[in-house]
Order: sequence, then C-alpha cells, then structure tokens
Amino acid sequence: MAVNKPTGDNARKGAVKKRSQTKATIGGASAWAKRNKQSGEFMALKRPGKKKKSAKKFKGVRTEKNKTAKKRAAKKIQARKQQRAISR
Repeated sequence: MAVNKPTGDNARKGAVKKRSQTKATIGGASAWAKRNKQSGEFMALKRPGKKKKSAKKFKGVRTEKNKTAKKRAAKKIQARKQQRAISR
C-alpha cells in the first residue's frame, strides 16, 4: 500500500520554479550553473569532482536550451507553416 510522506519533511514535489541551469566550461571541465530567471544572475555552480570531466546536474531544475537547438526548432516550425500554406 502506498504511503504519503509526512508533511514538513522538506521534500520537493515537481520542478523548481523560476530557476534554470546551463552548461559552462571551466578549466577544460564542464560544470552546471544555476540561474535565477527573473534577474538572470548565476546563483550556484556545480563543478566536477576530482578526476572527473563533467559535473552532475542540479535536481529538479529545468535545463536551458542552447542557441543551436532553438534555431533548429524555429526552422522546423517555419517549415511546417510553409507546408500547411502550400497544402491549402
């Protein structure tokens, strides 16, 4: 039988709102930077441990899309609109 967690145990349910994370390169190793969406300031940085090349992501914080992914998505949307206009 499923048991609900007790209230007040500081357990988060769902995504962290008003925050995002992006990948950054520091000294040849990749790290994750957490950013406040309203002010745009960087709040925290997760660096890789010793003898590791990359760090782990922040839990529950949405990942920002990079510029190339945004451009690719915009091109797909525009191509769909053109196909719909041609088919009509």
